[in-house]
Amino acid sequence: MDIAQDIAQVIADGRRRAERQDRVEPQVASEEAGKGRAATPAPEGAPGRPQEDVRRRIPRTDALLREPRLTEAARRLGASVVKAAVHEAQERARTGRIPPERIADTAVALLPRTAGGLHTVINATGVLLHTNLGRASLSAAARRAVAEASGPTDVELDLATGVRARRGRTALRALRERVPSAAAAHIVNNGAAALVLAATALAAGKEIVISRGEMVEIGDGFRLPDLLQSTGARLHEVGTTNRTTAADYAAAIGPGTGFVLKVHPSNFRITGFTSGAGVGELAALGVPVVVDIGSGLLVPHPVLPDEPDAETQLRAGASLVTASGDKLLGGPQCGLVLGEAGLVRTLSRHPLARALRVDKLTLAALQATLTGPPTPTAEALTADPAALRARADRLARALGGYGIDVRSVPSAATVGGGGAPGVTLPSAALSLPEPYAAALRTGPTAVVGRLEAGRCLLDLRAVPPEDDDRLAAAVRSAAQG
Repeated sequence: MDIAQDIAQVIADGRRRAERQDRVEPQVASEEAGKGRAATPAPEGAPGRPQEDVRRRIPRTDALLREPRLTEAARRLGASVVKAAVHEAQERARTGRIPPERIADTAVALLPRTAGGLHTVINATGVLLHTNLGRASLSAAARRAVAEASGPTDVELDLATGVRARRGRTALRALRERVPSAAAAHIVNNGAAALVLAATALAAGKEIVISRGEMVEIGDGFRLPDLLQSTGARLHEVGTTNRTTAADYAAAIGPGTGFVLKVHPSNFRITGFTSGAGVGELAALGVPVVVDIGSGLLVPHPVLPDEPDAETQLRAGASLVTASGDKLLGGPQCGLVLGEAGLVRTLSRHPLARALRVDKLTLAALQATLTGPPTPTAEALTADPAALRARADRLARALGGYGIDVRSVPSAATVGGGGAPGVTLPSAALSLPEPYAAALRTGPTAVVGRLEAGRCLLDLRAVPPEDDDRLAAAVRSAAQG
């Protein structure tokens, strides 16, 4: 057989193989369709020649996990987290939502920033201390302190002597320095815990005298009477909803009184024909007076002249003041107990104190909050309305250049978090069509605003100026869909 015959034979063999393949491929496609697997239709103009199934081009999971970005992410976030993102990206490719060549990029985009389950959020609600968003944002100093304290620390060790030391001693000292009238201080895991510890240590089996107008619900269905009675204390209600006098308290005090409790109604206001007894009047009755100020204001604040603070209440004669650390103080979630040394010691040595104590990360964040620069909460409280309007105008102009329906509008912010009820703070906001609310909330950078008059408002008072670029990028992303 010469060379020409060899070439002809090769061509003929190739044709026969192609003909056999043409007969087999439609049959396979038909069988796959019958089994519930989608067969790729033939491209137009090529009948009988089905297109390659896109699933054949999807990389294997193990190959994707060797991609450098995903390998690094597995070290940072954990292999299971990265593998789940890869599987989600592969599924998107199988269903045609992304091309196979974008699987790795999509998996990287799906990865969380941290191994924790929480997502960072830009709080554009106009509520400075939004409970659902974790209340106070920590300062940069507090965040650095938390990171530093995340390893081994001297939380209960005196490095100079090598012996055990008091837990949280430096944070307690910083707290007393901020509230000079407090002879002693104690820290527990939240504001309600501070009140529970006081009731358990000072009034279990005894009575707590309290005004009917201060029997509040503290949120999420938890009511103060239920909380206090769970400690074994009995409540002796005095006065009426709107008026309670010092004489009402005096008539209720007896041998079975543990203490008088005065609660700041921090999440509502009663106006009109009202009156209440002052702390000074109650201090003269001869029993301990515990004042729950709730919001955590340590000293008077010019923006909130009607909000009670710890220093003023102690000077007026309160035996103990309880408060939250993650509200107006602007720190981590914790409960503060301030007041007379003997009473604070009774609380701190009670067995329940062990169950309510805070960890080293909270102690570090609290101390940095007390001694460091102004917190985001403090800066939001004192933000200049004119500066807020200028920011909103600038953002609206920039976003409008992308064809987005956006306006700069006046707004009214609130403190929130059970603080300063009825107080509004002049602010400015971006006004967007209502559908932006969901798109922003579920976008790569979560932004939570509020709906008002059929528009989505992004209030800037609780948004730090350094987050303006992130906010604008989130709006542009939501506009693109």
